Amino acid sequence: MSLIRKTGSRILLACSVLLAQHAMAAPAAIVTPLLTHDLPNIPGKEVLMISVEYPPGAVDPVHKHDAHAFVYVLEGSIVMGVKGGKEVTLTKGQTFYEGPNDIHTVGRNASSTQPARFTVTLIKDKGVDFFIPVK
Repeated sequence: MSLIRKTGSRILLACSVLLAQHAMAAPAAIVTPLLTHDLPNIPGKEVLMISVEYPPGAVDPVHKHDAHAFVYVLEGSIVMGVKGGKEVTLTKGQTFYEGPNDIHTVGRNASSTQPARFTVTLIKDKGVDFFIPVK
């Protein structure tokens, strides 16, 4: 095997390892529950409000909520998208909606250097997890 081919293979392998490490090293979102409240006029439903902080470079896994989810950006810039829809980049003061049947395919901090914060208000079934990973 020639020196160029060996070197090229080593570079390709090193790049693959670095990309895999970067994907595994992406910081996770920090989720803080703010409020849970029964909705007595809608039997079996409750509202859940959460605060989400995306550290720089944070990426969410593909998931769904089985809820109506209303996102409001407080700080920074985030990228959101659902299956079948277009990705949107949101900044402070902008909103995003996900329906109960949507699969959240894109959720990430748009910045690799600045944090982003947003709130999510979910109208969901009582006692059911609000974050359901999708494979």
